[in-house]
Amino acid sequence: MTSAAPPPPPPPPAHPVVVVGNGPVGQTAALLLARHGIPVVLLDGRSRRDPEGSKAICQQRDVLDVWAWAGVPQIAEEGLTWTRARTFYRTHELFSVDLPDPGASPMPPFVNISQSRTEELLDERIAREPLVEVRWGWTVEDRQDHDTHVRVRCSTPHGPDDVDGSYLVACGGARGSALRTALDVTFPGRTFDEAFLICDIRADLPGWESERRFYFDPTWNPGRQVLIHPCPGSVHRIDWQVDPTFDLHVARRDGSLDQRIQQVLGPDVPYEVVWSSVYRFHARLASHFRVGRALLAGDVAHLVSPFGARGLNSGVGDVDNLVWKLVAVLRGWAEDSLLDSYEVERRAAARENLEVTTATMDFLVPRTPAAAEARHTLLTAAVHDEAARDRVDSGRLAEPFWYVDSPLTTPDPSRPWPGRPPRGEPPAPVPGVVLPDAALQVDDALLADPEVRPTIGRLRMRDLVRGRLSLLVDSAEAAAAARRTLDETLPAGAPRTVVDLSTLPGAEAVMAGLAWEEGDWWLVRPDAHTAARLPGGEGAAEAVARVLGRRG
Repeated sequence: MTSAAPPPPPPPPAHPVVVVGNGPVGQTAALLLARHGIPVVLLDGRSRRDPEGSKAICQQRDVLDVWAWAGVPQIAEEGLTWTRARTFYRTHELFSVDLPDPGASPMPPFVNISQSRTEELLDERIAREPLVEVRWGWTVEDRQDHDTHVRVRCSTPHGPDDVDGSYLVACGGARGSALRTALDVTFPGRTFDEAFLICDIRADLPGWESERRFYFDPTWNPGRQVLIHPCPGSVHRIDWQVDPTFDLHVARRDGSLDQRIQQVLGPDVPYEVVWSSVYRFHARLASHFRVGRALLAGDVAHLVSPFGARGLNSGVGDVDNLVWKLVAVLRGWAEDSLLDSYEVERRAAARENLEVTTATMDFLVPRTPAAAEARHTLLTAAVHDEAARDRVDSGRLAEPFWYVDSPLTTPDPSRPWPGRPPRGEPPAPVPGVVLPDAALQVDDALLADPEVRPTIGRLRMRDLVRGRLSLLVDSAEAAAAARRTLDETLPAGAPRTVVDLSTLPGAEAVMAGLAWEEGDWWLVRPDAHTAARLPGGEGAAEAVARVLGRRG
């Protein structure tokens, strides 16, 4: 069912990877590297973690898959699952979107869980990981590249100190300006003037626990928007657009904050304010994601508005993309130039997220009187006009990016990329999209393979392919040929597998999600993105070489 295990990998590199920023993106990077046997030093300039507030709460199923593979399935298990996004204009419901399930994944489409709890669960896993060393109070001041490593200059509680690493992965978050300056990276973009009030409130609200609600121009926030998300423990996150002059301290003192909450919940619903804050949004993109041996990921590389939950989700997508390439380079399976594809692929993903979220913000908060009037006309028409409803933008939800234009992807002329899929639908099944997932029914022989284990619940398709280069086929004959291709093309020790889907009960959903045709081979990268569709296996060796940044 799968290929024989390759020879053991070579010893770890002479220097650890230095990860800067002990937030969820940096934590994920550290755990993924450790999963591959790469030692990590994880630095953070703070003296300790700040556990306050929900912050980034909405986690998409493919990010949950990454965390499960990194050893933290509890995020998916503890998160509150929601499957529907409802949008209202005043008292009218305009539409609801039921979230797609391409490939019958056992992972929920989205879960809501506070960022502080996510970080706590990641911390617990890191504490059990001997390959990750955490250093609080270490602030990066500068870095210097050398032929074989990068030297990171830090200020620490005991004075200046250096850390040598094979590479530096910068995950310093939205406040990473000093690190960008040290790397000579600019951060162009815009800051939105509008203010938003966020409150985490604990209340019993039957029927609200499985859906996201977005309100345009409700009577209790006229002319502006309100977004409501459910969270575990009967907590609900409410975001109000407020006047730029709004003062939270005054609102707490004069009772107007309580009045706002009661207008949403009703005057007789008891509640507790768990946390509240005011913030503004940014739309920014770093000029480079790679500077020598330093690579930027997460909010230090890109900032977007939260409508659509494309912040933390895209940051995890960054390090999921980066880590397997770092491992391939550090193990000697690929040249350093493979890392250039990280910038190509993830800057394209960031541009997509910026385009989507900026369009949403421009609709939510029109920039001119003419735009405001056009929005009012559209929302009024949308109450009765389905065509108008399709143009209402309350936030396109996070989705994994499609690497259709990547230098690592072998395009399929018979399946041209049709572009961004309609809202709520999966992307077209072309090389570059993420592999559909599905729960499998497997025999004991497969589970006896020490490299195959379920990361959460039942064994899933992605449990078979993550962390290795994979060829998916549909017959025993094709499987034998695919094994020969991988063994002849990949360097010794590089993880690889062949999966004959015809022998896997449950894989029918994966084949349907790929629009499988008889005799197809599909090449899958270690981050579970497809890289090639190869009818009859034609061109397989070239496609495998291309994924590692080689030609021929």
